[in-house]
Amino acid sequence: MPGSSMPTAEGTRTRRRPPLVGASVLLHGGAAAAVIARPHTWPWALGAVVADHLLLVAAGLWPRSQVLGENWIRLPAAAAGQVALTIDDGPDPQVTPRTLELLARHGARATFFCIGERVARHPQLARRITAEGHAIGNHSHRHLHRFSLLGPRALAREVHEAQQAIIGATGTTPCFFRAPAGLRNVFLEPVLARANLRLVSWTRRGFDTVSHDGAQVLARLTRGLRARDILLLHDGHAARTAAGGAVIHQVLPPLLEACARAHLEPVTLSAALARPGAASARGGAVA
Repeated sequence: MPGSSMPTAEGTRTRRRPPLVGASVLLHGGAAAAVIARPHTWPWALGAVVADHLLLVAAGLWPRSQVLGENWIRLPAAAAGQVALTIDDGPDPQVTPRTLELLARHGARATFFCIGERVARHPQLARRITAEGHAIGNHSHRHLHRFSLLGPRALAREVHEAQQAIIGATGTTPCFFRAPAGLRNVFLEPVLARANLRLVSWTRRGFDTVSHDGAQVLARLTRGLRARDILLLHDGHAARTAAGGAVIHQVLPPLLEACARAHLEPVTLSAALARPGAASARGGAVA
């Protein structure tokens, strides 16, 4: 991904090597030195390296993990009295328009994590999302099930192509990224840092791609709901209710009403980032 062709996102990220990654580098060097100095220790050195790799893989398969780099699982402390509603996998011409209507009816703002290929197919929907005051985040270009298995170049291509599709359709540059299913690997953080993108997971999710019961989805999102939560729903790949409607359409009205009763304002992630003191927040600082 050529650095000169990647537009910068709102705010500036400082690239920091995560402690676990730094420790992994040191372990590999130490293991190599031990084998050179004392060849008979190779089984122990190999075992340590294998255990380290398993730990890195496990960290990538835990969406809310922060040991591989910055990862928003809650809004920064500056976003008191706010929550972030995030909506993934669109835009979908069968679901997104009604979703936007429901958000407008309640005066709520959301962040739509869009798939680059879908934005390219439905640019008018992407433009409508931003025109109505919502934000668009980068959700990779193809939403590959094997995303967490990709190497650095393939990850960079997925991020860059989605970024270009969104910029081309809307004229706005995403500043947040969500990995497909939240799964990633150790190579993603440097890619996002170069693209000036912040990784976002969630505080709570509704599982509305697999659950057909809107009441259950709502309960998962509202149980313990509090300020600074990041909530996850889907307009793309949305499960359907028994009546055939998208679950998100059944859930949104009571969810937004619950936020209003709790005096919580649904805002975009960009708005939360813009709050004084929020731009310097790191993954561990927003937990």
